[in-house]
Amino acid sequence: MRILVVEDEPKMRSLLHRALTEEGYAVDTAADGPQALALTDVAAFDAIVLDVMLPAMDGFEVCTALRRRGRWLPVLMLTAKDAVTDRVHGLDRGADDYLTKPFSLDELMARLRALIRRGPIERPTLLTAGDLTLNPATRTVRRGEEEIPLTAKEYALLEALLRRPGTVLTRALLVEHCWDLGTSPGSNVVDAHIKALRDKIDRPFGTQSVETVRGAGYRIRPDGGHSTSDTS
Repeated sequence: MRILVVEDEPKMRSLLHRALTEEGYAVDTAADGPQALALTDVAAFDAIVLDVMLPAMDGFEVCTALRRRGRWLPVLMLTAKDAVTDRVHGLDRGADDYLTKPFSLDELMARLRALIRRGPIERPTLLTAGDLTLNPATRTVRRGEEEIPLTAKEYALLEALLRRPGTVLTRALLVEHCWDLGTSPGSNVVDAHIKALRDKIDRPFGTQSVETVRGAGYRIRPDGGHSTSDTS
């Protein structure tokens, strides 16, 4: 297992390097964000231990840059900040776990082992289909640069569709994902919410992204929808 440690404080960087090496990991280190990104371009790592407070780029920016480059290796963020807002910010930027300084080396090792067991699973921080974008962290939806306000159910339906672009989702599956167990809406309720969703994300933009598959359900086009002016 190969680990990248990104820490600007020399003593902490040396401590982590030694502790991880003694655990049997191959360890590379970086003192700042640009150096860390450069290393991920030339080497394959199984996980990154990433400090938040870094010069040039902070850990949040490094994590965001990694995900934008399609690097889905597990990221364990380290920080001296214990505020809930900081932890939430890191996780929303694509981090997989968060450890507050000072910490136990035993706990760090255990968290790393758990992350490595999961492997590099793709977890995009933004859900997209063409120029249609949904941000789960901020719960905002945009078509290009224009923000689109949705109701809670419209948002839930769009998120379910965007997590499986091109895949047909049955009405029953959409009910399962978007309504609680105490609610059993009929298929006409799903249809009505889909119509309302289309009225907001498609019709004002002259596109058709949410398609009806007769007798099966609905799917969203991965390209964000063709122009309705091209159809008769």
